[in-house]
Amino acid sequence: MSTQETKAEDDRDIVITKSGKKDESSSSSSVQRLKFKSGSNSKKKLLHPPIETHWDLPTQKGKKRTSFSIKSMLSYPLMKLGRSKSIEMILEGTHDPNDEQIVQNFREMLSREGLLPPKHNDYHTLLRFLRMNDFDMMISKELFLNYLKWRKEFRVDMIHKEFKFTEYTEVKKCYPHGYHGVDRCGRPVYIERIGMIDINKLWQVTTNERFIKYHVSEQEKTLQVRYPACSLAAKRHIASTTSILDVNGIGMSNFSKPARYIFMEIQKIDSSYYPETLNKLFIVNAGSGFKMLWKAVKAFLGERTVAKIQVLGSNYLNVLLEAIDPSNLPTFLGGNCTCSDSGGCLMSDQGPWKNSELLEMIQTVSVTEEIDGACESNNSVSDGTLMHKKVDMQNKDDVSSSMSSALEETTYSSCRLGLQKIDGLETSLGDIKNKIKTLEDALQDTKMALKELAQHIEQQKI
Repeated sequence: MSTQETKAEDDRDIVITKSGKKDESSSSSSVQRLKFKSGSNSKKKLLHPPIETHWDLPTQKGKKRTSFSIKSMLSYPLMKLGRSKSIEMILEGTHDPNDEQIVQNFREMLSREGLLPPKHNDYHTLLRFLRMNDFDMMISKELFLNYLKWRKEFRVDMIHKEFKFTEYTEVKKCYPHGYHGVDRCGRPVYIERIGMIDINKLWQVTTNERFIKYHVSEQEKTLQVRYPACSLAAKRHIASTTSILDVNGIGMSNFSKPARYIFMEIQKIDSSYYPETLNKLFIVNAGSGFKMLWKAVKAFLGERTVAKIQVLGSNYLNVLLEAIDPSNLPTFLGGNCTCSDSGGCLMSDQGPWKNSELLEMIQTVSVTEEIDGACESNNSVSDGTLMHKKVDMQNKDDVSSSMSSALEETTYSSCRLGLQKIDGLETSLGDIKNKIKTLEDALQDTKMALKELAQHIEQQKI
């Protein structure tokens, strides 16, 4: 389907607003209007701008937007980040004042009810759930609690330790997909060749359960590694993904019952537990077979997701090149990259997240944040103990005993977590220790040489 062909669809107005507040005036500077192709009747729907809109660092006026390529990102001197743009500033980004106030109110509401674990007391995570629900705090609360429950039941935090996707290579052969490079703003690019999926062979090399667990592990890697690495490389906060879905050759056979099941499960996980992570989705090579499927697929997608999707026919290249540099596009999509040394672009997982310097920075920040978080958690437990004793003096002994146990357990867990992270950091700094040892040995040799020289001089005097 070409860009011209999409005009055959009906129009609808969607309001793009900087916050979750309703549009009070069409002339307001905080509101823009976007013509979105979909329904037959004209309706107004809230569609928030890209999630990084308010998270960029201030830039110099008149400065041109940089086009990012894999080569330029991975070769950029990281020390040039400078004091004015520290690692923490880039990873955190700047906050819109309106959003920040709503997030703070949401945080306080959850904290008062004891529903906000320190590990998930993250501004950006809370903002994602608020945005996906148009800043309705009660609905956001319910879905956020479902998210925490799911993480616990699915053991999400343990996947990287407990789960090894040994069939990775075989799965990629019958389901071509993967991250490859970044778009012109520095966001990671994700690509799927859905028309080439061999669903029968896929279930011969893996299972539904393992594939879903693999998908969750990739989502976690994107949040914890890919976005931070892209942020440091681009020197601006990155929090969403640009995706390309190549549907060349797709037909009804690609949507068998097993295929529909896995796609629905993945869509449910992404929309419920990883909201607001899609920047833009380009569906390319959409032929007549896909047109029928698209009408059915749209019924399972939310309005906000559909608004981020652009369906293109075979003449898609110019549109893609506006968003992505050719060096970050595989040749099968009209770009210049082949990743010949990695078994192909979709096998390479190429991007800033493969840069060892960036990974060390992220690891260091992660350790610092978790140790600080553990300290804050201990302080909050101590404060809570004192308040409780003042309020309920009659149960003084019971309260003191239970709170002491809680404090001891929290302190032990926090210290253990901190030690584990420190051990991990020490391992990653092993090369530095080896270099220091080499320098110490060289210094010792120098001392010996100087000592022998001094002895020689003394002998000459005698």
